[in-house]
Amino acid sequence: MTTITHARVLRIAGPIMLANATIPAMGAVNTAVIGQLGQAAPMGAVGLGAVVLATLYWAFGFLRMSTSGLAAQAHGAGDGAERSAVLLRALLIGAAAGLALMLTQALLFRAAFAIAPASDAVESFARSYLSIRIWGAPATIMLYAVTGWLIALERTRAVLALQLLQNGLNVGLNLWFVLGLGHGVGGVATATLIAEWSGLGFGLWLCRAGFADLPGASARLLRPAPLRAMVQASRDIMGRSVLLQLSFASFVFLGARFGDVTLAANHVLLQFLEITAYALDGLAFAAETLVGQAVGARALCEARRAGLISMQWGFAGACTLALIFALAGPALIALMTTAPEVRAEAMHYLPWLIAAPVIGIASWILDGIFIGALLTREMLRAMLVSVSLYAVALLVLIPTLGNHGLWIALMLLNLTRAITLWRALPALAKRMV
Repeated sequence: MTTITHARVLRIAGPIMLANATIPAMGAVNTAVIGQLGQAAPMGAVGLGAVVLATLYWAFGFLRMSTSGLAAQAHGAGDGAERSAVLLRALLIGAAAGLALMLTQALLFRAAFAIAPASDAVESFARSYLSIRIWGAPATIMLYAVTGWLIALERTRAVLALQLLQNGLNVGLNLWFVLGLGHGVGGVATATLIAEWSGLGFGLWLCRAGFADLPGASARLLRPAPLRAMVQASRDIMGRSVLLQLSFASFVFLGARFGDVTLAANHVLLQFLEITAYALDGLAFAAETLVGQAVGARALCEARRAGLISMQWGFAGACTLALIFALAGPALIALMTTAPEVRAEAMHYLPWLIAAPVIGIASWILDGIFIGALLTREMLRAMLVSVSLYAVALLVLIPTLGNHGLWIALMLLNLTRAITLWRALPALAKRMV
């Protein structure tokens, strides 16, 4: 196990931070493009549709995380054949999951709109958006496997190249389809669909080394021990991801109860919150990779050092982003929408966006540590506690504080996640004894 230094953490995290920032930046561009129409309903529809798909897709977010943890540990142990087998297993699971979502789309969308009490105009636009985007499900979920595998091998520049190609194509097509051709919400969805499948093709090419020994890797696909490890990790992470995504989806759905303007304002602020989470998650991914490799190499000291360095840089980044939002928040909101009522409403809740990075960073870094160590059962238990307290906060705060209560509950969710994961950290040392 090579010594873990600040420079090594930043070499891994830097490209990932840039790559991750392009994901919500793409959502921000989508919102900004549709926002040029000057109407709240299309903006709310794109936000609502994106949350529905994010909830569905991130139910399979375990694929990136379990792939990363398992591949990093195989890499740390020097087992190249198992490292390739992890990739093949994950790609097959991703293809099957995407197909299942496409086949059940009618039922899934009916359930989503039964939960979300949006206006008729918002629901109509959202249905149009979802009916196009769902055909990218296999590509999106398989890309989780590709990304996780590349991260595990510290190939973060490749991940950056993948995101730049995919999201750059998305932005270009959005501008053409919506502003150039006037296709509206359908143009946003079509642009994203094309970009998703193009990204998968490029990602598979980046992982070509993992296909170099197909016979050897294929022979390991159904080996009992690694298969059990993947099933257990995937099951726990899937449960954790479902709970987390349902929490964020409930934020959007409950916000819709306050009207189209508040829904659109929350969506604008959530774009910046997503940019924050994705960018700072680069440091969580560095912890994930290095802790995973250290566990595979049985190097407890290096695992601890990886977590500590990642946390230090995470807090520095969180404070920087909070300062940026405090100083440039009004200008950023103005870039996102031309609707005066949406701008005013978003400004009303801007302080919560300023506080969010500092409150959330510890939970994001700890997530990376636990994924790398494959302490997935502990992650699931911590999330169960956190979501339970979040639900109580929603019930207590929304009736008295309205949308402010909704934002307070979201802050409490991240704070509780950090506390519960920190209390479970001794399990890492026990795992490596």
